[in-house]
Amino acid sequence: MPRIGLLSDSHGRAVTTRLGVQALLATGIDLLIHLGDVGSVEVIDELVVHQPTPAPGLTPVSPVSPSSSGSQDPIPVRLVFGNSDWDIGPLSKYAQCLGIQVNHPVGHIDLPPTPGATPAPGIASGTTHDARPVTSPAPRQLVFCHGHQSQPMTRALAQNAAYLCHGHTHQASDTRSGSTRIINPGALCRAHQYTVAVLDTDNDQLTFLPVPATA
Repeated sequence: MPRIGLLSDSHGRAVTTRLGVQALLATGIDLLIHLGDVGSVEVIDELVVHQPTPAPGLTPVSPVSPSSSGSQDPIPVRLVFGNSDWDIGPLSKYAQCLGIQVNHPVGHIDLPPTPGATPAPGIASGTTHDARPVTSPAPRQLVFCHGHQSQPMTRALAQNAAYLCHGHTHQASDTRSGSTRIINPGALCRAHQYTVAVLDTDNDQLTFLPVPATA
């Protein structure tokens, strides 16, 4: 799943979340991750979307509802909760009933090795014609959490995760610590500019997308 849509800190704003999800879907994401401070079941509803079935030769540019005819399977969604999600139990059950994978307080995604990556010492994937071991590129992992608890963040850095995605600060950011790229997609509430982000894990490209503010 090379293209991952990231959003965070909806704080109950379902309409703004819908606009953020639409912006992400227009880029052709393969997975959607909400990084916490969901705030309401209405926000969770907006995460359940389908990518439209394109006509021959056409590229989809907008999402369709689950009930629309001709729609494809739902976009996979994963979710953690934040410090403002006081009713985690009911929200978790609601999300799971909609087919959303709840990974609270921290989620992990195993990624395929980067094409052309340096092989990891001691990891053999086969043998050559002269029986010398063939090594595989080092495995990569994306870790995601809300960001209000230090332990998941510290552990991800200690384990040299390829990506650490979080929210909480309401500030879009893209930094590195050692071999880990640390990404905050921004917020959909209480931010100067609402943003979401698309991470292409195949080529390590990150794109921030603006989201219009709503009343």
